[in-house]
Amino acid sequence: MNCDRIEPGPGQESVWDYPRPPRLEESNKHVQIIFNGVTIADTRRPQRVLETSHPPVYYISPEDIQMQYLHKTSRGSWCEWKGQAGYYTVTVGEKEVVNAAWFYPNPNQVFAAIKDYVAFYPSLMDACHVDGELVQCQPGDFYGGWITKDIVGPFKGGFGTWGW
Repeated sequence: MNCDRIEPGPGQESVWDYPRPPRLEESNKHVQIIFNGVTIADTRRPQRVLETSHPPVYYISPEDIQMQYLHKTSRGSWCEWKGQAGYYTVTVGEKEVVNAAWFYPNPNQVFAAIKDYVAFYPSLMDACHVDGELVQCQPGDFYGGWITKDIVGPFKGGFGTWGW
């Protein structure tokens, strides 16, 4: 690893204190996702996945998503911890982003609580909020992490960090 861990202040978490393999935990944070002027997701009961060097990824129950805006695509990917992922294109009006969100239809047992829950790439949405704070996307976008003022890095994903 070639990085300098940022020491968390009061009320902050360091991504370097997150575990590997990753941990799934319930959250009571208010998560909202806006695309093309429409709030497509709004929840106070997201799940979040925490993994060493990555900002949290929030997973949202389909019950808290305007699912009429999501359409499954043929893309798939594999996570060694969660299993086979599927993807959604998000379309609101004339605006569309292909493979903007992903889900696990049959996750591994440890991650069973996020079966069919949806995670969104914050960089592809107009705005993502956690407790009213505008989220910054994880550099490199590969992991889709959500950066807020209570999360410190440095974060894996940007140029020069893939070897961490």
